[in-house]
Amino acid sequence: MYLNEKKVPEVVIKRLPRYYRYLDELDKEGKTRISSTALSKKMGVTASQIRQDFNYFGGFGQQGYGYNIQYLLEELKKLLGIDNGYKTIIVGAGNLGSAIANYAGLKKRGFKVLGIFDNDEKKIGTTVGGVEIYDVSGAGRFVKENKIDIAILTLPKNETENIADMLAESGIKGFWNFSNAELKSINSVFVENVHLTDSLMTLSFKINQNEE
Repeated sequence: MYLNEKKVPEVVIKRLPRYYRYLDELDKEGKTRISSTALSKKMGVTASQIRQDFNYFGGFGQQGYGYNIQYLLEELKKLLGIDNGYKTIIVGAGNLGSAIANYAGLKKRGFKVLGIFDNDEKKIGTTVGGVEIYDVSGAGRFVKENKIDIAILTLPKNETENIADMLAESGIKGFWNFSNAELKSINSVFVENVHLTDSLMTLSFKINQNEE
């Protein structure tokens, strides 16, 4: 596996988890090989686009022979860092933060939540999903001591930037940001901003256009 000298486009990166998810389903069904044409029907992406995407990482397949599903899954695992066991914290123990803490898919995909942080005294010392809630004032120290990689932010917009700056200075490598504050990747700290209503409004647009 190698990275093409060209920078991998963001749209290709965003398709990698979808490839992994579909291939994982096929693997569980006992399938061992799939062609780019068959995969394109599942993905809703052309076969040529799939080949172009994979060519950024060395190709993975053999002309006329298709893709070995288990091999491709292993290569995608490496690319996506699923086996890295990234240490994670959640900042904000409200409804969304609690839902994420209870989501079994995080651990399944290699993200282990080691702590949850909040400023609500009633929540501090309790647990969600088996993870203890701590005072947010100690988040920076916790990140340093436990070498935390990722912070999941589910806190109010007006608190997000200050918390993010503090965590970045403490050594955090990335933010999965569910607040309404639009954070930017700086130096070696990466950001994935998630706006839950964006996809809902996209769906609304499609329904609206169809009705018109």
